[in-house]
Amino acid sequence: MRICVTNRLLCRGDFYETVRKACETAGMVILREKDLTETEYTELARKIKEICAETGTDFCINKYADAARTVGCDALQLSYSDFLELPEKFCRTGVSVHSVKEAVTAAEKGADFLIAGHIFATDCKKGVPPRGLKFLTEIISNVEIPVFAIGGINEENEHSVLECGAAGVCIMSGYMNFQKSLDRSIYV
Repeated sequence: MRICVTNRLLCRGDFYETVRKACETAGMVILREKDLTETEYTELARKIKEICAETGTDFCINKYADAARTVGCDALQLSYSDFLELPEKFCRTGVSVHSVKEAVTAAEKGADFLIAGHIFATDCKKGVPPRGLKFLTEIISNVEIPVFAIGGINEENEHSVLECGAAGVCIMSGYMNFQKSLDRSIYV
């Protein structure tokens, strides 16, 4: 599965239309938008949830558990530290991990899926060395829940990620500034 991770600041056109277009090939949309207040985020989440519902795409709130409760989420994606502080799990929950230890702990504490990264060099983490496919393989081999790769994923390298056993990929830039539909064929 492909997951669209939003960043409206990267968007070349109308953000809502970009998300709608992303839903053509993404199985889930994670509304990231780290620059918004929780109130602003919640309002945006309502609109994006509508688009996801119309297109049959899973919707995932990033970080804001209260916003997830307010809009009625399909999933909640948290940083590792936020996940450890979550008082109660109330929906499908994904956790961003950056080590095998974090992955194992998150899985043991009830995470439903993991997002491991960053795998390849990416502008979002300029100057920070990527962890690579060996890191991804280690994470996958140490947990029994789905692991999605993030960081520098594109059509040229996503096959290598899937060959490692990842359940799918998270793509931000490719969705937020793409001009054509991404190829569906690798998921058929």
